[in-house]
Amino acid sequence: MVFLDFIFYAFIVVVAIQIIFYTFFFSRFAFLKQAKKYKKNISVSVLICAKNEAENLQNFLPLVINQDYPDFEIVLINDASNDNTLQVMEQFASKHKNIKIVNVKNTEAFWANKKYALTLGIKASKHEYLLFTDADCKPASKHWIKHMTAHFSDKKHLVLGYGGYVKIKNSFLNKLVRFETLVTAIHYFSFAKLGLPYMGVGRNLAYTKTKFFKANGFVDHMKLPSGDDDLFINQVANKKNTSICVTTNSFTESIPKTSFRSWFKQKRRHVSTAKFYKLKHKILLTLIYSSQLLFWGLAILLFSIPYNWEIVLALVLFRMIFQYVIYNKSAKKLREKDLLVLLPFLEVFLIIVQLTIFINNLISKPNYWK
Repeated sequence: MVFLDFIFYAFIVVVAIQIIFYTFFFSRFAFLKQAKKYKKNISVSVLICAKNEAENLQNFLPLVINQDYPDFEIVLINDASNDNTLQVMEQFASKHKNIKIVNVKNTEAFWANKKYALTLGIKASKHEYLLFTDADCKPASKHWIKHMTAHFSDKKHLVLGYGGYVKIKNSFLNKLVRFETLVTAIHYFSFAKLGLPYMGVGRNLAYTKTKFFKANGFVDHMKLPSGDDDLFINQVANKKNTSICVTTNSFTESIPKTSFRSWFKQKRRHVSTAKFYKLKHKILLTLIYSSQLLFWGLAILLFSIPYNWEIVLALVLFRMIFQYVIYNKSAKKLREKDLLVLLPFLEVFLIIVQLTIFINNLISKPNYWK
């Protein structure tokens, strides 16, 4: 009985921790009313690093080229592709004067290293303001550059945007991929609004060239296969220099993985960088995940006994309603409301996947970016 009492009170503490996070952290983004930013028309370099992305460049590069913006260049970085990516880039460059190509070849020191390729691209760019996306991404509107760069100022040198995924009907994997992306976005946008920015996504991210070189670029983590986005932001971002942009015209959409194995491999690579975050970020993120894991684990245990099931049920429903309110407001901002129908199921499945990834990464290191 003493053991069951301990489990029961531990469950109450876990629920309290979850409510604290939803109230004081995630609500920052959920109830955010972003002020309208007026266009600045600053000169911008859009950087796209591509490795074996010939088809995606054919499909999506025109959407970047046709942006409604007065002064921007496009820096296409061919990262040692072995398909006809370079040829596709050259075809576009022959028709558009604002396209610059950086052809990166593998070197022994930086073999298949995206950060090395990006560094060369940044050095080749001619403008101070840099906007990043991927070859498999498409801007949500022709005003993408305008909305993202409007958040730069004398004090704001980094802009975090949202990079979602294309919706695929009748696909549970697609919903899981998009749900994980939604949860991650809620976390990093909320932390940024709280003054604790810890990551961004390379699918939609902007910062200044001065900030990049003042921080010595990716030098501190050049040997790691991932982290050109989140580790760099974790290194340089603070409450004074970071802004977020969540207007729908500022979003990008990417082609999602269509097999669980390929997505799992991708997430293993992404998650592997988290251990290099600043200590305060690691503590908070670990507390978020562990409290979610314990919430469902202890609830299931207490229901299966059963033990004080009426109180347990009330606490579960209270936390789920609280979570739904926050996620509903956030998902509405990010155009992901269709995911909320499966919210509890997606959350439990994602927790299991994340635990599996954590165990796999302890056993072996993930591969390079492509």
